[in-house]
Amino acid sequence: MKNDIVKILTWIGFSLLIGSCSETQHKVEEEVIKVPAFDPNPTGKYLSPQESMEKIYLPEGYRLELVASEPMIKEPVAIMWDGNAKMYVAEMLTYMQDADANGEQEPRSRISLLEDTNNDGKMDKSSVFIDNLLLPRMLQCINNELLVNETNTIDIYSYKDTDGDGKADQKQLVYRNDAYTVNDANMEHQRSGLDWNLDNWMYVTYDPVRFRYTNGTIEVDTIVSGSGGQWGVTHDNYGRLFYSRAGGEIPAMGFQINPVYGTLDFADQYSAEFSAVWPIMATPDVQGGPLRLRPDASLNHFTAPCGQSIFRGDRLPQSFIGDYIVCEPVGRAIRRAKLVNHDGKTFLQNIYHEQEFISSSDMNFRPVNTATGPDGNLYIVDMHRGIIQQGNWTRPGSFLRQKIDSIGLAENVGHGRIYRVVHEDFEPGPKPNMLNESVSELVAYLDHPNGWWRDNAQKEIIVRGDKSVVPALKELASGDQMLWEKLLFWKKKPSHLGRIHALWTLEGLEEINPEVLSIALNDRHPQVRRTAVWISEPYLLSGDEDMIAKAGKLKDDENDDVRVQLLLSLYNSKSETAQAIVEEIVNRNSDHEMLAATKTALDDNEGVRNFGNRLGKLEDADRSLIIQGANIFKSLCASCHGADGKGLAIGGTKMAAPPLVDSERLAFVEKATTTRILLHGLTGPVDGEEYSSVMPAMEANSDEWIASIVSYIRYEFGGKPPRRPGEIPGMAPAAVNAASGFPVRSSPSPVVTPEEVKKIREENQGRDKAWTLDELEHINSKKEDAQ
Repeated sequence: MKNDIVKILTWIGFSLLIGSCSETQHKVEEEVIKVPAFDPNPTGKYLSPQESMEKIYLPEGYRLELVASEPMIKEPVAIMWDGNAKMYVAEMLTYMQDADANGEQEPRSRISLLEDTNNDGKMDKSSVFIDNLLLPRMLQCINNELLVNETNTIDIYSYKDTDGDGKADQKQLVYRNDAYTVNDANMEHQRSGLDWNLDNWMYVTYDPVRFRYTNGTIEVDTIVSGSGGQWGVTHDNYGRLFYSRAGGEIPAMGFQINPVYGTLDFADQYSAEFSAVWPIMATPDVQGGPLRLRPDASLNHFTAPCGQSIFRGDRLPQSFIGDYIVCEPVGRAIRRAKLVNHDGKTFLQNIYHEQEFISSSDMNFRPVNTATGPDGNLYIVDMHRGIIQQGNWTRPGSFLRQKIDSIGLAENVGHGRIYRVVHEDFEPGPKPNMLNESVSELVAYLDHPNGWWRDNAQKEIIVRGDKSVVPALKELASGDQMLWEKLLFWKKKPSHLGRIHALWTLEGLEEINPEVLSIALNDRHPQVRRTAVWISEPYLLSGDEDMIAKAGKLKDDENDDVRVQLLLSLYNSKSETAQAIVEEIVNRNSDHEMLAATKTALDDNEGVRNFGNRLGKLEDADRSLIIQGANIFKSLCASCHGADGKGLAIGGTKMAAPPLVDSERLAFVEKATTTRILLHGLTGPVDGEEYSSVMPAMEANSDEWIASIVSYIRYEFGGKPPRRPGEIPGMAPAAVNAASGFPVRSSPSPVVTPEEVKKIREENQGRDKAWTLDELEHINSKKEDAQ
């Protein structure tokens, strides 16, 4: 065993030596972008990959290389590499093949498997790994298997190629939830991600859950306050998660604390200047219409942020590491932002003044995803098409449809490109061979300078479950100086990132223990101490007084992140000692914005957790409907209206959609208006304010689906119920009936039943456009006159 440890540490030392030497050669990059004159009259003309690349602009020193394009791939939306750098590509072949979304729900999409056989950076071998899928959404490689989720389901299947022909021949269900209601009327508003985070949980958007892969099955954990996000979720070196919400026009959110602890975003976590985008061409095809255009017809604000990633590679300049990358496919641009930590609160800043890291004057350039690759470079998924918005926003008569038809954007389908961003001062890194290496060899990669290698080595070791490397992992986690000094050519301890990954690998193997954690709690690097607190959580919550005392010593830690994590991890402990530490942290830091906001988020999360106390007073059927609606709201509606119903305003700009709290449309006795809005949508000013997002029609969903959302938002954000059945101040019971349009129930309830939705649907059968508030008020006035 001793020889094995020395062998492993030799590998680690060698990889660190290489990484250290390469870093000394890094040049300071010049943040300069030379872009062409602004193009006021772009066309929708199809351009070949080479022609399109000539219209894509990056800073000096950077360039794009084509990795794959049509006909090898078509309509790519997501990529994932296995441990040997073979690339899986999710292709939505039926997405918006015309402006009316005809055939979109047909299972004709696929996942392709691409390979670069000569390591020149360009894919030269391909096969259809899985065919006849319904718009695949999520991918995750687990050893030699691929986890996949399709549109309109929450199910996750594992696919495997057993004969090596590049095609899956085994399929196994690993997660299913028949009780969860899926919004199958709008494929744009469904989950994405399945990001294996540092903490060994896989996170997704929309659905209030996270997944853990254990012995071939999926363990599920509820995220009480919801996970947030829309298309894409990513993590940084320390396990912070980053979401984005195109519906709410929010380029980044959710990165202050892990969503398991609650929801925390600050209005100033980025500025109004950050919210502005800078295309190099006129951008007429904007769902938000004129409100989202500058006088020169260019996009003025994020409207479709998606596909974000944190760059964690080692083959771009050192200053690039840790930067936030997010796509804006409507603006044909990609933002690069710097993360700034101030007193534990994280801020985002655009690196370029009134410019984007990548911008294009090709109207069909549609970046939808980014990722750090095994070779240490940044990868970009370009769906490369004319229409990017889903059919709910391209209906005949809409502003967007007029632009689509006039420019001819619907003609450009069936294309797709994958690029990598490289820098002139660096050579791409070598291909990994992890699937064919022993776990002892994989341990070395936990301290690799490329985050992709660290993540995949951690995942691979855990999935294999081989605990023979536990002693080496403990040595790596503790960074034992004496043992490392035995390696004559290496005199340094492993990096703090290597120690962090070793700790989480031990956690994933269920081999973490108080002894290892005690050492880590005293580590010289604050992020290792923070990690140790995080991993100690089961001990802290169970009331282990020894671990609580050791962790509690960090209550005065000089690092804000450590103290924030201590507050998060101790908050739900039943130990009196733990609660005393929590109280002390809060009282000592009452003027510390991040700590105070964290405590508020934790309190709010507990309020949501105890939601059942109020629901318990309702009838069973009503309670079930409201719970169903709450899940849908958190995953869909919160993208624009905010989880608290107060709207989303981050970055000093206006909300994308109106707040629901105190809305006249949610008056307790007025059920029909909200139902009409859900069925057919809403456009125009709301209470005198213009909003950039249009409420889409949801009529394609079932009566029960509509009823559940209306019931939930009335329950959570609406007016108060009458004091007794049929009693409203100043109104007789008969007037209550007339005002609501429905009979008074046996007990006060905010619930709208599926039968009531059906009645309103039938009353407005044939309507093909969104309501305006003037129309809805006219309907209510006629009812009042009839009384």
